[in-house]
Amino acid sequence: MARILPDLSRFEFECLRRLWKQGDATVREVHGILEDGPSYSTVRKIFERLEDKGAVKRVRREGKAWIYRSTVTPTAMIRKEIRRFLDSVFDGSADSLVSHLAEMQELSLADLREVEQQLRQDGRRRKKEAE
Repeated sequence: MARILPDLSRFEFECLRRLWKQGDATVREVHGILEDGPSYSTVRKIFERLEDKGAVKRVRREGKAWIYRSTVTPTAMIRKEIRRFLDSVFDGSADSLVSHLAEMQELSLADLREVEQQLRQDGRRRKKEAE
């Protein structure tokens, strides 16, 4: 059965992103790499929330500090967040997002070619799976 991914606040997601980069880490280590981050106690509270939501787990102790590990993959969480963003801002429409990115000049012709290539590869993969 597929696991239900947790809904995360922006800051919870930011802390999780930092944990992914570190691998296993303490709250203090994550706090140390957050730019303009809040207090240590706030980050510790966020990790408690992430643990309650099932996004991280304690794997071992080093001295007095717990070492945390993510229980969700970056790919799965990023896809969930993109879907949530598309649904809330663009009524689920990816083409509207792409249009806005192009208007804002955040999407280059090279980017579009990369997307086109990825879509072609995905289409070939799906065709092979259907055979």
